[in-house]
Amino acid sequence: MQNKNQQISALIELNDELENYFSNTIIPQLFVDANLVLRKFTPPAMKQFKLEEGFVGKPMAEIQENFRYPTIIDNIKVVISTGRILEKEIQTTDLRWYQMNILPYQVRKENKTNGVIITFVDITPRVRDLKEQEKLIAEHELLLDTIAHDIKNPILGLGLTIQMLKKLPEKSMEKFPVLLNNVENSLTAMKNVISELIDSRWKKQRQQANEELLDLGNILEDVRLTLAPQILESGAVILQDIQCPEITFVRRKLRSIIYNLLSNAIKYTPADRCPEVTIRCAEENGYAMISVTDNGIGMTLEEQQSIFEKFKRANVNYEGSGVGLYLVNTVVTAAGGRIALESEPGRGSVFKIFLKHHNNLL
Repeated sequence: MQNKNQQISALIELNDELENYFSNTIIPQLFVDANLVLRKFTPPAMKQFKLEEGFVGKPMAEIQENFRYPTIIDNIKVVISTGRILEKEIQTTDLRWYQMNILPYQVRKENKTNGVIITFVDITPRVRDLKEQEKLIAEHELLLDTIAHDIKNPILGLGLTIQMLKKLPEKSMEKFPVLLNNVENSLTAMKNVISELIDSRWKKQRQQANEELLDLGNILEDVRLTLAPQILESGAVILQDIQCPEITFVRRKLRSIIYNLLSNAIKYTPADRCPEVTIRCAEENGYAMISVTDNGIGMTLEEQQSIFEKFKRANVNYEGSGVGLYLVNTVVTAAGGRIALESEPGRGSVFKIFLKHHNNLL
């Protein structure tokens, strides 16, 4: 009986300490004790997860369906046993995304973890925005490439034809000079239209896409959120070894590089194994070297020769357009960098991106 009274007193004391905090916070939070019993939750958590007052005092195992995240109890156990904070992005069964932080609740008098405080921040809009932004970037860069590359060739051919026509005898064709002049005028007009289109787009890009000092960890987090469904479905393990966390580059371009390489590493992995990808960054001979190593299908030497060409794909058995690596190569080389590739069939690939060391900011 005495032991029970002590437990009740301890619980009352604990509730008093948390009451003021939980009643005033504006984000969904839970307090779960060391016995995996729900002891308190904030009003936003009640609304977000459809909790009821009667749930207080119930084991989490009885109400975990409300949180729509199957491994939440396992995550809580890890934090209680280790005393370490757990931070992760999760997708619930209703397809929403949250930044979930599980913090150990330390009882100072007893110097032990007596439960956890769990915080949920809804990041679903951010994930959707990142996906849409990545899609728009790829479409926009492909459009610019099409204008700058595919259209300029027929224009060049037309210009050469005109030069040849100028060297031919007129053979008494009275209208020949007029027709030739019309062709030249049309060519000039076409060049002007295309130049204005390209210049206007690139000027806008220059205003919006200045180089800045970037935190590579933040870029990786954005890419990881964008690819979260693929990572979750494939069971991919993403490891990091970041020795130079800051890089001077255009944000959207660096994100596009990492996105394409990580997406391919996950996609081109045999179905009988989970993708394992390691992203490293280090300073090497005046460059920021970013490498993406995978355990995927790999490539032959012949496939490596054409992998960066537009619409070229190493393996047609996997879904893709053959544009991603072409865009990566275009962005990197345009910035004065280079790409190195090491690969063997069946043993994975290593893509190394070398970006110029700017202003000794690495």
